[in-house]
Amino acid sequence: MSYSPSPIVMVHGAFCGGWVFEAFRRPFEAAGHQVVAPDLPGHGPGGDPAGLSMRDYADAVIRHCQALDAAPILIGHSLGGLACQLAAARAKPAAMILLAPSAPWGVYGSTMEEGASAISLYALGPFWLQSIAPDYHLARNYSLDRMSREARDAAFARMVPESGRALWETLNWWLDPFMTTQVGATPGLPVLAVAGGRDVIHPPATVRQTAARLSGTMETFTEMSHWLPAEPGWDTVADRCLGWLDRTLRAAA
Repeated sequence: MSYSPSPIVMVHGAFCGGWVFEAFRRPFEAAGHQVVAPDLPGHGPGGDPAGLSMRDYADAVIRHCQALDAAPILIGHSLGGLACQLAAARAKPAAMILLAPSAPWGVYGSTMEEGASAISLYALGPFWLQSIAPDYHLARNYSLDRMSREARDAAFARMVPESGRALWETLNWWLDPFMTTQVGATPGLPVLAVAGGRDVIHPPATVRQTAARLSGTMETFTEMSHWLPAEPGWDTVADRCLGWLDRTLRAAA
């Protein structure tokens, strides 16, 4: 049975903008999908995300979905993956793909590195009240570690500050009395979670827990790290996601 390609909303992660998907979106557009890759609030030119919550990001994702003519597919990377999870119940997407997603409330990290990341932010003082500037050392070693130096420097030059509040809600969820990032499975929503085998920010064991929380499936690309939409091998990830979408949407047609 045939189907019309659904529109896609691609949601970037922390310290980034829609530009992260400049290459990743092309195979989806070539397959007939309309792709929207917006900047989250405070992440565009001259923006300041200080004080913004993960709920503000989710609300923005919902607005972009509601502006489309058909139920969209959500594709979120890292923190954007969590924004998609929070938006899913109200956005009513046709499917959701999470690339190295940040985990929701109640999912514990599986490595010491994840715990250290959550605690290290406290060295900045009341970071939840301010914007946090991107750090080149961290980006080089944990996010952009498989990029060439030229590509890494170019990506870092485009990075922007991130909301300390959103980071606190995500990385220190156990201290959040409002349970801001709590999510559960959305009945009938197909979910694919993708992990990089070398990712220390959101390693496969943690992504697996997120997939289970959402009653989704998971796939790991052993040689890849965190920057799944743009590091070497991104095209293989995109092709695999397109194949999953094709099977999923045909089955639902």
